[in-house]
Amino acid sequence: MGFSDAVRRLGSGAGLVVQPRMGFEDPARMRAGLAATRAAAAATVGTLTVDSFTRLGDLESVRNALAEGTELNGYPIASHPAETTRAILDGLASDDFPVQVRHGSAQPQPIFQALVAAGLHASEGGPVSYCLPYGRTPLDESVRNWRAGCHELLRAQDLGAEPHLESFGGCLLGQLCPPSLLVAVSVLEAMFFHGEGIRSLSVSYAQQTNMAQDREAVHALRRLCAELLPDADCHIVVYTYMGLYPRTPGGARRLLARAVELAVDTGAERLIVKTEAEAYRIPTVEENVAALEFAGAVARSLTDRRDGAALATHLEAGPGTRATDGGEVYAEAAQLVHAVLDCDADLGRALSAAFKRGLLDVPYCLHPDNAGRTRSFIDTDGRLRWADTGDLPLPPGTAAGGRRSVTSAALMSALSYVRDAYDRPDLASEPALRLAEPDPGPPTLEGAPR
Repeated sequence: MGFSDAVRRLGSGAGLVVQPRMGFEDPARMRAGLAATRAAAAATVGTLTVDSFTRLGDLESVRNALAEGTELNGYPIASHPAETTRAILDGLASDDFPVQVRHGSAQPQPIFQALVAAGLHASEGGPVSYCLPYGRTPLDESVRNWRAGCHELLRAQDLGAEPHLESFGGCLLGQLCPPSLLVAVSVLEAMFFHGEGIRSLSVSYAQQTNMAQDREAVHALRRLCAELLPDADCHIVVYTYMGLYPRTPGGARRLLARAVELAVDTGAERLIVKTEAEAYRIPTVEENVAALEFAGAVARSLTDRRDGAALATHLEAGPGTRATDGGEVYAEAAQLVHAVLDCDADLGRALSAAFKRGLLDVPYCLHPDNAGRTRSFIDTDGRLRWADTGDLPLPPGTAAGGRRSVTSAALMSALSYVRDAYDRPDLASEPALRLAEPDPGPPTLEGAPR
């Protein structure tokens, strides 16, 4: 059974599949983490998160760390023998508990070689999303690496497995990237994978600053995939907010609960959770399990408390409604995607050309191949909007109020907007989510403390 099929099967009873980000260099700890994830009271997917040395291709440093007993921040899959990884997975990984390798590398070939050798077939990333935010690898080189990486992953077919890739494009820099660009890059990376022969795909979107805008974005993502990847086996994964995280337990739970609500409302199949410890350190296995079980309980509660017919009407209201057709986010994302597709018949070359011309441009990203002319801001309604569209192929009026400067003070305020809003003292004693009440909407910029 393929990864997407397994996710859908798991979610058919629970309504939402939840997944941690978890990796340990010690095989016994890694196996214990997977076992705890599988045993959690939720529909779960397991994760092997790779260490940062492996992500950078610095396998010599990995060997030195393992020899010296130095702790790594993830599982060094390309340095442990395949037999070691197989032993970790033995009796755990199955159609009822699929396992995905997560990494963050612009040179994924050794990682893909190792995961296939260990009997795995699901990973994630992308030539753009694992290049621009993470280092200085030239984009052209990342595209070549990811093309070769796809071919490495396709070797899983020789072992009777269906390879799966998830685009990380919906999480560019984690924050302050308007949703239309997140959606566009996620779709473009999925199309790149598909063009290289990967048929089982997932596309991502990271929760941002406004629930209504986030709903539009997920629906836009689904609509574009239906239009541009009609023959792909594709599902949607939502990420709990990737920026500065609330520092209070109540704030962290509230934000995770809103991510669950977003995923359930939009019919997303999978959610990447974050924990109450996220603002301070790498979470423990126990903290990850607590987050998984909390998210699973919120998802079940949302599904159970809403009248089935009313929920179906809400989710399937038809193409004439702003929520389900993707609205403004779809319109912008579609323009970006088609402008890139017009650059070159080869999507890899098209992505590189698009960044060279500024047709794709990530706000506040310092990578040398990013034009760096776009800017974004959080409006008074909590929506992420363009302050300056640079050379993006969007209508002149897209930047709210014309092109405007963003001061360093405004940028710092925007970076902490979500954290401060969910950590507000007047909300600290409230339940994580009042499921029986109407959605009150996101906290406004004026309501967030400075």
